[in-house]
Amino acid sequence: MAIVSAKEMLLKARNEGYAVAQININNLEWTKAVLQTVEELKSPVILGVSEGAAKYMGGYKTVVGLVQNLHDFLKVTVPVAIHLDHGSYEGSFQALEAGFTSIMFDGSHYAFEENLAKTKEVIAACHAKGVSVEAEVGSIGGEEDGVIGTGELADPEECRVIAATGVDMFAAGIGNIHGKYPANWKGLNFEVLAEIQKVTNNVPLVLHGGTGIPGDMIQKAISLGVSKINVNTELQLAFADATRKYIEAGKDLESKGFDPRKLLNPGSEAMKQVVRDKIALFGSANKA
Repeated sequence: MAIVSAKEMLLKARNEGYAVAQININNLEWTKAVLQTVEELKSPVILGVSEGAAKYMGGYKTVVGLVQNLHDFLKVTVPVAIHLDHGSYEGSFQALEAGFTSIMFDGSHYAFEENLAKTKEVIAACHAKGVSVEAEVGSIGGEEDGVIGTGELADPEECRVIAATGVDMFAAGIGNIHGKYPANWKGLNFEVLAEIQKVTNNVPLVLHGGTGIPGDMIQKAISLGVSKINVNTELQLAFADATRKYIEAGKDLESKGFDPRKLLNPGSEAMKQVVRDKIALFGSANKA
């Protein structure tokens, strides 16, 4: 299957009561591990790419080329979207031009009216090319590649207005944060989420900060319209932990254990297990 927009896979998830994982990628190992695992489990997937990660990987065109060529080489048959995560206004158009199939324009740091106007511009440009769009209302807490949110709760009325623009999905702040959750985290605000679901006419909702949210909260969020859940930090932690153990055990000093194909393999395998666990929790296995 060709690389696709996220629209159809999320509508299917919304209608059938599961969520599609957005797994953020950072390099070849990340991309390969995710594609191999979703093909194994016959699950759709959204590959998230922050602007910082795109720069690290050599630019938006390099990202598209890497994903497309790995996708073809691995003979992937499940739906895969290449999604700009927390894109700026300028970055959204650059990623669109480079061939991304899904764009998140994060205008949550603007005044609402400016966020709305810019979101409409991004939607018009993306929909003209069959590319799906995600918007954000109420910033997500924490920091991701320099995008900092305080984690305020979204205003349901603002969510209603954004949903009416024709956006394909949108993220609404409901107490979730990027990165590790602190010990005093209050949890997701399901009252706000339920209100947002009522006023947004079944537009698929997005939950950022999927790392560390308890499984029962994930399941309840899915039941209230969340159809896309973003996971990033958990893969990074698993990769780092497995790599650390490999080196601390002296494996890199045995034979050709320093070969990057061997050195990076434990981390890649650890990431695959995280993806398997998330797909099981989100319910997207065999939904391709």
